Amino acid sequence: MEPESKVSASCYKLPWSHQLQPIRSRFCKLFCVTDACTHTLVSLQFCIRGKYGNPQTVPNRRKKMPNYSQMLLVRMKFLQLLSRKPGKLGMLFQIPFCQKQFPYLCLATSACLYSKKKKTNGYEQVDQEKYKNLVYSVTSYKTSAQTPETILEEDNLLYRPLDKHRPPVKAETKTPKNWVPLINPNKSIPLLNSESNLPMKISLQKTKMPSVTRILQQTMSPQQTFYLERWKQKMIQELGKDGFAEYTKNLFLQGELFHAALESIFLSEETATKERREDVAISGYLSSVQHVLKDISEVKALESAVQHETLQYLGLVDCVAKYRGQLCVIDWKTSEKPKPSLKNTFDNPLQVAAYIGAINHDANYDFQVSCGLIVVAYKNGSPAHPHFMGPDLCSQYWNKWLLRLEEYVDRD
Repeated sequence: MEPESKVSASCYKLPWSHQLQPIRSRFCKLFCVTDACTHTLVSLQFCIRGKYGNPQTVPNRRKKMPNYSQMLLVRMKFLQLLSRKPGKLGMLFQIPFCQKQFPYLCLATSACLYSKKKKTNGYEQVDQEKYKNLVYSVTSYKTSAQTPETILEEDNLLYRPLDKHRPPVKAETKTPKNWVPLINPNKSIPLLNSESNLPMKISLQKTKMPSVTRILQQTMSPQQTFYLERWKQKMIQELGKDGFAEYTKNLFLQGELFHAALESIFLSEETATKERREDVAISGYLSSVQHVLKDISEVKALESAVQHETLQYLGLVDCVAKYRGQLCVIDWKTSEKPKPSLKNTFDNPLQVAAYIGAINHDANYDFQVSCGLIVVAYKNGSPAHPHFMGPDLCSQYWNKWLLRLEEYVDRD
């Protein structure tokens, strides 16, 4: 059997070519070919590391190297021979045999070793005797025993599962023990409106029932209490105790004047309105809410007391009117700092929901409300922020109010 390639072993007169004879003999016995066929074996690239270094460092090596096309052709012919006898390649290059005959011999199947640029091998400086056993244990297995599942288990053990793969933990929602609907199903609404066009104004009677404001103050969270106390201490440090007391008194006074001015506006008392606007203390607040007042109509109640007959609490509603066509409980708030979102109003949404529920269960009112509106007016006259609360949002805050009410009852 003649070799299919014209490349002969004579063109590769390498310093270590005499060491290839044992492999050539073993190749002939395994593949039942003549010695002439083993000429193709010489085309494989061998590197004797440690003892001879990189093949590029051998003298006169580059001049006698075949070109890339010849090397590729020979390699293809040799692989064709191997494919005729499946499983023989592993027997030919068994680890014990190769290490016994050529302890520093390894097989390279890439032509990059013969590039013209000289490349330094960083592993030449490594103590090979020291890591000989480690290298052998790693290279003695063709495939890894690990699977994707075992790798994942190992990563979870070392680094814990990634947070992004964990399902989001939903906050535990509590339900009130004594749940009462926000809308009173037993309340009858008259088909015709009352003859009087004046808004209702029921005075607040002193009773043993707790007020909405008191319940919210007594059931504040520790976080809310902490921030409120910190703000108080900061103001006392800046103004002193007497100064802080005067500051608080002025805030309440401005709030009362502001509510009275709005009441005058809704009652169309032009004279009273002009007098209120002349007051410098509230002129900024009145200018702040002008764009909101344009959307308010059909006022049904002003500064009127409400009482929940079933849950036994009471409160004082600022205003009940239509805002952009929706009947709402309106709560007027004053602030020196901007509050552009509903969450900036703290417990005010709970207060509005409590008033809505009280109106719907109070026999003095022949209507029911399902929406709320919190208007934050600013002292400097900048446009107020109206925060509208639809039926769904009011229902959510109603459930939270019931929980606060239960907490207050349990403490009391």
